[in-house]
Amino acid sequence: MLTNRRQGIFRGEVYLVNPKHSQILGEPCYPKVSDLPRPAETVIVAIPSILVPDAIEDAGQAGATAGIVISSGFAEIGDRELETELVRIASKYNLRILGPNCLGVYDPYTGMDTLFLPETKLLSDGREVVATPRPRRGTVSLLTQSGAFGCAALDYMAGPHGIGIRRFVSYGNRCDVTESELLEYFGNDSKTRVILTYLEGLSEGRTFIQKAKEITKKKPIVALKSGRSESGIRAAASHTAALAGSDQIYQGVFRQAGIIRAQNVEEFFDFARALAMQPPGLTDNVAVVTNAGGPGIITTDALEASGLKVRKFPPRIMTKFSKLKADKELLPVLSGTNPIDLTAEATSHMFALTLSILLDDPSIGGIVLIALHHAPTILDDAVGMIAETIEKRSKPVTVCDMGETEMAEAMRTMFEKRGIPSFSMPERAARALWALIYYGRYLRAHNVTEWRG
Repeated sequence: MLTNRRQGIFRGEVYLVNPKHSQILGEPCYPKVSDLPRPAETVIVAIPSILVPDAIEDAGQAGATAGIVISSGFAEIGDRELETELVRIASKYNLRILGPNCLGVYDPYTGMDTLFLPETKLLSDGREVVATPRPRRGTVSLLTQSGAFGCAALDYMAGPHGIGIRRFVSYGNRCDVTESELLEYFGNDSKTRVILTYLEGLSEGRTFIQKAKEITKKKPIVALKSGRSESGIRAAASHTAALAGSDQIYQGVFRQAGIIRAQNVEEFFDFARALAMQPPGLTDNVAVVTNAGGPGIITTDALEASGLKVRKFPPRIMTKFSKLKADKELLPVLSGTNPIDLTAEATSHMFALTLSILLDDPSIGGIVLIALHHAPTILDDAVGMIAETIEKRSKPVTVCDMGETEMAEAMRTMFEKRGIPSFSMPERAARALWALIYYGRYLRAHNVTEWRG
């Protein structure tokens, strides 16, 4: 916070409080919050847990209205009495508490950054490397019970294919401010397009469902729920004092509220990228367009395993393909079946023509496009022609270009700059399309005709 203020990133006042020092990093240090020259709105508390209630008492008397308690050593280790005392004192002054046992808040729009984790570290060979990056501004907000998972998530969201972040909140034991309140806040936040939430348990199940139902009609919520197994439930209880409960109950809650459940960490972020970039799909019948037969089959299997349909194309689509073959705009070997294999000789123009026909047909809800850069006819200019075709329509498309070479990475990056989520594995592209159509069908079932994402 102090660094951000000095750099002009955070424009508010930052005061340091520590009774053992008169100065820290060249800044004056005050014994108590009540000794500050001006009242503080928010206090960030990172002291031994036994001292936290007294610090909150002093802050409340001084007029503070919010407290972020980084300190651990409360209910997560069995000391519920200390946590109860903390809440009791804070409530006397209408002072809301985030935490304890949390990282707090990171907001690239305001410069608010309560993370105690260093952005860079010095290696033994003298090199300074990025350790805990702060993602750029984005449209995805992340709520997490686990601080450790949260900082790893920030690392990913700041990476080469990072989606950036609107705001990050690590709420730990949520002794006061709950996940339901945070969900409601981000549901009403105009800068948040997608809400991600990592859960170990819920404190107010019915309230959470009620709030989520309202929000999912405006924007998607993606949940990653840990503590599925008996051992996982036990671990969650000791980590953030979470009451994990039966995983089947959570599955029912998510389905009822329209929450998209990610099965693993990779899906969690893949779904976020797809939902932040592409519109939802309304029909579960999808198409696969590929210039490589094998990956097309793998994609088809993954789509159908997810519950989507890869049906044969209707006669009207086949007629259009036949005409294009007769006009020599598509190759004569093209079968026209779904998945449609344009072969390794496919050009950018052929991809664009095929996409146009399929995206314009009402029977198709979305497309997975496999555009392998290995084919001699595919260069980076393919991205522009394909993207222009997709941008003129309002149906979801995900892309896969397999490989880890510079060309593969460059192609995926170019697609993402055009707002088309691109993946290195066909299964990931298939699952991302599933998330888009799952959400679109939920909206349709609830008569939401205009999506505000």
